[in-house]
Amino acid sequence: MTTLTDIEKQARMYADKRQILRDRVEAFEAEIDSIKRKHYKGIRAGQIAASQAEDRLGISIEAAPELFIKPKTHNLHGIRCGLQMGKGKIEIADKAKTCTLIRKHFPDQAEVLIKTTEAPIAKALDQLTSAELKRIGVTVIPGKESVYIKPADSALDKLVEALIKEAREKDAAAA
Repeated sequence: MTTLTDIEKQARMYADKRQILRDRVEAFEAEIDSIKRKHYKGIRAGQIAASQAEDRLGISIEAAPELFIKPKTHNLHGIRCGLQMGKGKIEIADKAKTCTLIRKHFPDQAEVLIKTTEAPIAKALDQLTSAELKRIGVTVIPGKESVYIKPADSALDKLVEALIKEAREKDAAAA
């Protein structure tokens, strides 16, 4: 028979294993931060230079639309550039008026052109008593007891949990 002392020992073991994982993740993140700091200036300078070059390319294309009649785009040095027609959008100033006009002019298409939704609001129903819920045909299904294991969360704990979840998913996929 399992005792609370047994569970306490297992909880201690779990906490110790999590601490080892936390220490490894902290070391991992420290190395990543060091690499980021080492390369940040070069990456930032490259980002600015690429953004400026893209802006200059866009200005040049806008200045010479006649070069992009047929074909509208060219693949130059691995960069697809040119002109394209933007996707249009529908703008409805007054939704109620538009629905009324659809019903008037296209009555046979109203069901397709007008979205109608009707559904109970679960959060609002939570405010009703069990008797009231029963009167309106809602069945309350009680929750089940289940094992609960949750460490006090910090940002690092969330990363550790994500790593554990990822490892479990890989194990399940391999099985």
